[in-house]
Amino acid sequence: MLKIVGIVIIVVLVVVAGILIYAATKPNEFRVQRSLAIKAPPERIYAQIADLKAWQAWSPYEKKDPGMKRTLSGASSGKGAVYEWDGNKNVGTGRMEIIEATAPSKVGIKLDFLKPFEGHNIAEFTMRASGGPLQGAAPLNGERASADTTTVTWAMYGPSPFMMKVMGTFMNMDSMIGDDFAVGLANLKALVEK
Repeated sequence: MLKIVGIVIIVVLVVVAGILIYAATKPNEFRVQRSLAIKAPPERIYAQIADLKAWQAWSPYEKKDPGMKRTLSGASSGKGAVYEWDGNKNVGTGRMEIIEATAPSKVGIKLDFLKPFEGHNIAEFTMRASGGPLQGAAPLNGERASADTTTVTWAMYGPSPFMMKVMGTFMNMDSMIGDDFAVGLANLKALVEK
């Protein structure tokens, strides 16, 4: 019996070591992004992103915890605007601050997650108006961009600490975060195309 317990312990240690070694081979940084063609001028889309109060109408994270506590401070819109949240396990606790606002093409956000896991990343929205059909590009979500269309890209990137690498061996972070971005972009599209 003691021999079987010893073998089980050795097998468990080998499996754990294998997972840790595999996690160590993953990249030190991550990037998740999704894009969507929206039939609206970049100015209309930019206004919804640069004004953090407007996020309640389209952000997928707002619907994950309707009772979430929100605090807005700093500038009313654009660079210096701050949004802090404290919510349930689906949204956690954190803070975001707009650190770049180049109307109507880009919004950069410093994103600090505090709970359930600490993380410090950058979120970036870019808006690219097209002057006609996109040359050589595949349609986004089955739609070909036209002159009145803006391609919006929502990206998040940052360091990938060892614990995130370990979690990434069991969960597809690109899919988890990317699916939320796709929902948010679809909500944004519905809002600005009205």
